[in-house]
Amino acid sequence: MSRICPHCNYARKAEDTAPDWQCPACERAYAKAGGSLPPESMRQYGPAVGSEQRGGLGKWFLMAVVLGGAFWFGRPMLQQLDSPARVAAASSEQPQVVLYATSWCGYCKMTREFFAANGIRYTEEDIEQSSTALQRHKKLGGNGVPLIVVGDEVVNGWNEQALRQLLGPWIRS
Repeated sequence: MSRICPHCNYARKAEDTAPDWQCPACERAYAKAGGSLPPESMRQYGPAVGSEQRGGLGKWFLMAVVLGGAFWFGRPMLQQLDSPARVAAASSEQPQVVLYATSWCGYCKMTREFFAANGIRYTEEDIEQSSTALQRHKKLGGNGVPLIVVGDEVVNGWNEQALRQLLGPWIRS
């Protein structure tokens, strides 16, 4: 008769005190040929009679539906957080726009024309004419012109896409 557990491969010793039907190491029940069987409540080697497995795919489907619903209905809250222009649009008042420029710069001219064509109110600061404008320009990290400040956002150089994104609600279509 084998004295090795079929579950953990423990070799039973003479001094082990566990019953014949139970492994002393892993404490799992097993039936030896010709030995006594463990009590019915302690048999762990097979599915219980009458037990059914439930909830395989159903649980995953339900979880997918719940997560999908949370994503779908939570989207508006996430969209409110993504853009300062949207927050400003909710107040329906155009944010303050400051253009740091020079008189000879071609990109500054394009920025002025963009603002004029789209009805954007702005304040222009010439960094060659005003030392305070030059200091503010440097403080904002300006390396060149134009430097455009829309509310709290800074746009370095001519970037029509960024201006359209920041000023979208106030641009004339």
